[in-house]
Amino acid sequence: MVWGAIAAILLTGYLLGATPTGYIVARLVKGIDIREHGSGNPGATNVFRTVGKGAGITVLLIDLLKGVAAVRLACPLLTTLGQALVLPPVSEATLAWVITLAGLCALLGHSRSIWLNFTGGKSAATGLGVVLALAWPAGVGVALMFAITFGLSRIVSLGSILAALSAPVIMIALQQPLPFSLLATAGGAYVVLRHRSNIGRLLAGTEPRLRAADSTSE
Repeated sequence: MVWGAIAAILLTGYLLGATPTGYIVARLVKGIDIREHGSGNPGATNVFRTVGKGAGITVLLIDLLKGVAAVRLACPLLTTLGQALVLPPVSEATLAWVITLAGLCALLGHSRSIWLNFTGGKSAATGLGVVLALAWPAGVGVALMFAITFGLSRIVSLGSILAALSAPVIMIALQQPLPFSLLATAGGAYVVLRHRSNIGRLLAGTEPRLRAADSTSE
């Protein structure tokens, strides 16, 4: 029954991540399927370019909050389920792993959403939310890496890739628990993998830059 409770928490994390924010916002604002426009990606950047900057920023913030919620809800959910099922309390070490896996499930849910036929975004914003919820100083460091890179290059993908690569380094430097550092490593690698097409364009010098003028008028 303990494993059943943990599975319920991981499923909750996945479903939070799988909520197709970009798809929903594009439908509500413009009545379009965002996957059929622009880059075809249902993430915040494509929504920004295709639907408008307000919609894009909204998607970005909600996707970030999905990651925060997946981590922050894990502990109270485990406590509530444990009390309802009269389960013994779990150790702090076990709780750290459960919280970490809930965050990882949110990343997977965002990129492999059950509502979008197991397709989705690139998990960068949701991943940042997970890191912020696990250890906010590390999250701030990752966000700064993205902000500096994007500010200098105006390339979202480059900022996301370098931020993802910096996550495990920052976690380890701040001496965070082993599960958190492992999540940052696995999650960072996953985000980079999701950007493999962007990496090809970066190497070719054809990756587009994002500016306010790129968004459609609202």
